[in-house]
Amino acid sequence: MIQQENLMPLRMDAPLPSLEGGTDWFNSPPITEEDLKGHPVLIHYWAISCGICKESLPDLNRWIDEYGPKGLKIISIHMPRQESDTDVAEVKKAIDEYEVRQPCVVDNWHTITDRFENKYVPALYLFDAEHKMRHFQAGEKAIKMTEPVVQRVLGLTQTVRSEERR
Repeated sequence: MIQQENLMPLRMDAPLPSLEGGTDWFNSPPITEEDLKGHPVLIHYWAISCGICKESLPDLNRWIDEYGPKGLKIISIHMPRQESDTDVAEVKKAIDEYEVRQPCVVDNWHTITDRFENKYVPALYLFDAEHKMRHFQAGEKAIKMTEPVVQRVLGLTQTVRSEERR
């Protein structure tokens, strides 16, 4: 009998899982916990077979320009959805074609993906500077729904307190 690990999906306040175990890294050497220390982190899951994923890549470049100087670290994880997605040369070609600038790890064996219990592309996981999960969003509107939370985690927006609303 094969015994499986009893893994739970990430929940709010969950710690940032390790990014070790990817098959290839592009735009950066492998990212370590030390590289991310003290920075909010956005983990972006995508696949070359996902049209919506490709459409959202320019938004991530905008976020690098807008929020990178404010401390946000963005890391993309290429999660294959089908056999053809495991072709590393094709992943590199897409990275070049769509001008992906953030570090990108190819997770052909789903080592990192399994730690996140991620099943979606595109998917965004946002962690604060203490590396506690603050937001998860997947699908077509993931970028739009996540940006206000990125701004809040970076301290760029203020929450309206009840006494201020009067």
